Amino acid sequence: MGQCYGKTIPTTDNDTIVQPQSPLPSSANNAVKHTPARSSSPWSSPYPHGIASPLPAGVSPSPARSSTPGRRFFKRPFPPPSPAKHIKASLARRFGHAKQPREGPIPEDGAPIEPELHSLDKNFGYNKNFGAKYELGKEIGRGHFGHTCHARGKKGDLKDHALAVKIISKLKMTTAISIEDVRREVKILRALSGHKHLIHFYDACEDANNVYIVMELCEGGELLDRILSRGGRYTEADAKLIIVQILSVVAFCHLQGVVHRDLKPENFLFMSKSEDADMKLIDFGLSDFIRPEERLNDIVGSAYYVAPEVLHRSYSLEADIWSIGVISYILLCGSRPFWARTESGIFRAVLRADPNFDDIPWPSVSPEGKDFVKRLLNKDYRKRMSAAQALTHPWLSSENHPIPLDILIYKLVKSYLHASPFKRAALKALSKALTEDELVYLRAQFMLLEPNKDGRVSLDNFRMALMRNATDAMKESRVPDILNAMAPLSYRKMDFEEFCAAAISTYQLEALETWEQIGSTAFEYFEQEGNRTVSVEELARELNVGPTAHTILKEWIRSDGKLSLLGYTKFLHGVTLRSTSNTRH
Repeated sequence: MGQCYGKTIPTTDNDTIVQPQSPLPSSANNAVKHTPARSSSPWSSPYPHGIASPLPAGVSPSPARSSTPGRRFFKRPFPPPSPAKHIKASLARRFGHAKQPREGPIPEDGAPIEPELHSLDKNFGYNKNFGAKYELGKEIGRGHFGHTCHARGKKGDLKDHALAVKIISKLKMTTAISIEDVRREVKILRALSGHKHLIHFYDACEDANNVYIVMELCEGGELLDRILSRGGRYTEADAKLIIVQILSVVAFCHLQGVVHRDLKPENFLFMSKSEDADMKLIDFGLSDFIRPEERLNDIVGSAYYVAPEVLHRSYSLEADIWSIGVISYILLCGSRPFWARTESGIFRAVLRADPNFDDIPWPSVSPEGKDFVKRLLNKDYRKRMSAAQALTHPWLSSENHPIPLDILIYKLVKSYLHASPFKRAALKALSKALTEDELVYLRAQFMLLEPNKDGRVSLDNFRMALMRNATDAMKESRVPDILNAMAPLSYRKMDFEEFCAAAISTYQLEALETWEQIGSTAFEYFEQEGNRTVSVEELARELNVGPTAHTILKEWIRSDGKLSLLGYTKFLHGVTLRSTSNTRH
């Protein structure tokens, strides 16, 4: 989403969705990015009638800050996607007139495009002694917004250490947004620490011309290069090793309240050329801090990996999970799940098309492997697994890896604590119908809370579990604030049985092929222990809906005044009320 480095090939967008089985994207030629729109304009549909591109006016593309070389050759080249015209206009708006595309910007709504050349504060407050501390070497990567070089420390703890330095030109910082992007990237890199698969940040410096971000050097190349060197795909066994590393570091970021927003094979680097080298997640140029209940509205990411809800301008951590699903799909079959010749065509495919799991090599992929990818690529973000949940999926059960604390548990328990007794009874019945596969995840999360000697947990257990995992990023994103909404646990405790009821997601269970059986079994428990006579008016209050919904709710209630099986499953599902109160504009 943003600019394309390859030659633009004129195409006519005829609304055709080209299905997968296309060659893999090159790392730079097809990396298209968008940046925060910083716009509060509503957008009810991503594809208004008569508009070729799905992106609304005012979307700003991001500086493609990548350590990837800008030119690359592949055995199976294909035409790069052609950027939509108004994306070019937004690019000019973001970066002013510095290095305009050859065709020039196309103003939107007839408005002239003026760069913000005056009153821009480009003083970041970083160290001014870069030359005294580091010696620059050869260039190892280049993007639109800067380039990356080898470096070596001259003094202190980093003396004679091989390093990587990302150099961002201040000349290209021609808008306040582009300056803020750099500040936020450094802030996130400083705040995040302590994970083996996260790029290690050392220092940030500046001078009159550039900002310098000093990081550890990864000499093993990109994950994309490894995929291509293997003929385009991994074996299931080898793919698991890669996916576990990706899930582990993303789960860590999500717990800290950081959403990456640009997960793709180009942003995972290997530490060395060794086949078993560890991977590191890089490039936090599009990342942001996010509060537990917050939703973002800026369209960011790379087109092939962008989640549907990002295009709808309302998303949270689950957008990263979709991107991991796309990476997993590519690892297992060597093709992208969504592909088209134009950027708008890619977006249509993301929103409307289903990934192909029928063509070769999918018939030879294990059922567990296919289920894993499908549960990450669910278009309903509520039905996707979290990163921590995915690590407990049966497909990865043979891998020896720790299960991290999941912020999703806190969100679900908070909702349970504020639910009515009737809703809690329905959830308790549902928890009794869970299979062993679901209980693996819940047991792991319960144990991470370190239950008391009586086998129960209180608010203190939830608080201490967060503190054991806290970084400065967690404080910046105000993750601990969710504990304030869990106050009822300060004067009572929760055993494992109730924890299971509190920490399950009906939406996620609905995505399982066994949902009908789970729902039927749960209803049997509900009939025995929780079902009671309920009026339409009371049910409406429970679901926070008005009288207009009464006709529908009547269908959920049997002749004896109690919920039917249909009513029970619908009641668990709840009614989604669209609200923009938590959306960042």
